[in-house]
Amino acid sequence: MPSIDVVIDLTRDECLAHYAGVAREVHAQSIDGRRVQFPAMALRRIVGRDGVHGIYRLTFSSSGKFESIEALSRLG
Repeated sequence: MPSIDVVIDLTRDECLAHYAGVAREVHAQSIDGRRVQFPAMALRRIVGRDGVHGIYRLTFSSSGKFESIEALSRLG
């Protein structure tokens, strides 16, 4: 399965906008500089009371469909 490591730095309010359906996708930048988008529902698995701040590994199926998100390190 292909994977990509991304930096996600979202405040609690930004995460709530994703929860409320205002934003359906999250746009992030990979460690190597590529732009990546994935379903906002994935944030539900990783959001904390301060939002989401860290480096995460996104895993996709061979057809490019999002499958999972895993924390690699936390920021701040």
